[in-house]
Amino acid sequence: VPWDIAFLPSGDALVSERESGKILDLPAGGGSPTTLTTVPGVVAEGEGGLLGLAVSPTYDRDHLIYAYFSASSDNRVASIDTQTKAVKPILTGIKKGQIHNGGALAFGPDGMLFVGVGETGDTGLAQQKTSLNGKILRITATGKVPKGNPFKGSPVWTYGHRNVQGFAWDKAGRMWASEFGQDTTDEVNLIRKGRNYGWPIVEGKGSTQGGKFTNPLATWTPTSTSSPSGAAIVGNTLYIGALAGRKLWKIPIHGASLGKPVGLLSGTYGRIRAVTAAPNGSIWFSTSNRDGRGSPVSSDDRIVQLGL
Repeated sequence: VPWDIAFLPSGDALVSERESGKILDLPAGGGSPTTLTTVPGVVAEGEGGLLGLAVSPTYDRDHLIYAYFSASSDNRVASIDTQTKAVKPILTGIKKGQIHNGGALAFGPDGMLFVGVGETGDTGLAQQKTSLNGKILRITATGKVPKGNPFKGSPVWTYGHRNVQGFAWDKAGRMWASEFGQDTTDEVNLIRKGRNYGWPIVEGKGSTQGGKFTNPLATWTPTSTSSPSGAAIVGNTLYIGALAGRKLWKIPIHGASLGKPVGLLSGTYGRIRAVTAAPNGSIWFSTSNRDGRGSPVSSDDRIVQLGL
């Protein structure tokens, strides 16, 4: 069950497998993947397991990659030395659950590591600033709280999230994130420091209660059309994978607003999870048809390259 895709400076692609705990290396020049490492301590239960991947901005010097995964007692983020295979937890104690473990992981333009964390179905956690769940977190490469975070001593960057599984930055440095809805609305949000995105008090576009909550900029009906997951930006276009919607959404970015979403590849590949911008300007995405909710064919699950 491939969950995320991240590229090394060499052009090789790394793929996390949620259930096996393996990180695969797909050679830049083509060929069969090899197992880079199997992350110790991964517990794949429900929607948990080995989830997001990120590559250090200084990989050529430190050879580090980062993984978000479910362990026996919690969700956590760890650095992994690709030469020695040493694993070092840098953020632990994130509540885990059968659902909504989040898992998005990426370095931002500021060099900080951003972490998307779900509320595990315990909806009240999203509004509790003292909880790490239902949040987007911002930490250093060693797991410390960096300067500039909105809440003193806390890794919390934004809160009021249900289950963030993808985010990406545009050319102006704006951060966009996909989020699962429940009964009403799936979302794409423009992420701004310290903002409250409403869950569980508000789902989709609703009353901001005088600016207390921030509305999404793109929405869909849950389950039937979307369940948005991985996100990537190429040029001025945001691409988001849809699990239940079984398509790739293409959304124009107009400054701090979004154009009308257009569905690509509807039903062609089934459930689409990871979406990543490749070094050559293409989009790579993974299918997620063997996650217990799809209808796999003999070639699933797959990594697909979409030329733009």
